[in-house]
Amino acid sequence: MFNIFQKRKIIVTHDGGFHADDVFGCAALSLLLDGNIKILRSRDPEIIKKGEYVLDIGGIYDEEKNLFDHHQKGGAGRRPNGIEYASFGLVWKKFGAQISGSREAADTIDKILVSAIDANDNGMNVANNIFSDAFIFRASDLIGSFNPTGLEDEKNIYDQFMKAVSLAKDILGRQIKIASDRIKIEKMIREAYDKSQDKRMVVMDRAFRRVELMESLQKLPEPIFVVYPNGDGRWRSTGVLVDLASPAVRKNFPAAWAGLRDEELAKVSGVADAQFCHRALFTIAAKTKEGAIKMTQLALKA
Repeated sequence: MFNIFQKRKIIVTHDGGFHADDVFGCAALSLLLDGNIKILRSRDPEIIKKGEYVLDIGGIYDEEKNLFDHHQKGGAGRRPNGIEYASFGLVWKKFGAQISGSREAADTIDKILVSAIDANDNGMNVANNIFSDAFIFRASDLIGSFNPTGLEDEKNIYDQFMKAVSLAKDILGRQIKIASDRIKIEKMIREAYDKSQDKRMVVMDRAFRRVELMESLQKLPEPIFVVYPNGDGRWRSTGVLVDLASPAVRKNFPAAWAGLRDEELAKVSGVADAQFCHRALFTIAAKTKEGAIKMTQLALKA
């Protein structure tokens, strides 16, 4: 929380147009320093010298002195996967674990958010458009949209920069929460898996988002279905993904159930409280836990 009695730390970054790199770097430092910061945007060497944290300007990378530029000859290093560090990544490399609460969470956020922003800033492509007339809207595009257009007055660019930093701070805060919770959730899912008599069917006693379940279960070889409360009083069973990059599941529900609901599904499946089967056969719903388990057992035998 911002403390008016605490001296604000000075962050210096470049002026002019801004990018996700410098914006997210400032957002990360704001989280680190509880908002007790003052951001100066300048290319004046004398102002740069005043910075207690300098990023994306100055031509020096020195982690010990909190100098985080990557534009100098030779850059500022690469990750093991080859993605070059930009200023956001350099800040995150030093402070990510402290900001997010653990090295594991920090590494997850680097994979999900930081690396792609660094790659974009360094002119590296990490994703290809599949369709010629549909484009990927990246975090870098979102932040870049806060820059004035050629028809707008640039006198308010600092205010726009600070709006972008505020948004980036919210996004980064949510990613920290998600990554930290995912670590706890994965432990809970692994405990349920360990307790399962039939490792092909994991039964959860509380609701989780499908992506949270899939991230954990697709790492294990045995699970085929996961049964869990739907959050609206029903119970659901869902096929485990082959991998996170594909919608394919390890086993479909019976083809005869596709698109059926309520009485019709109950009649065909033989499960009285069956309510729904997706026409793509990757998930079903029942009124009770017992009903969802029974439908899953039938699917395993099919």
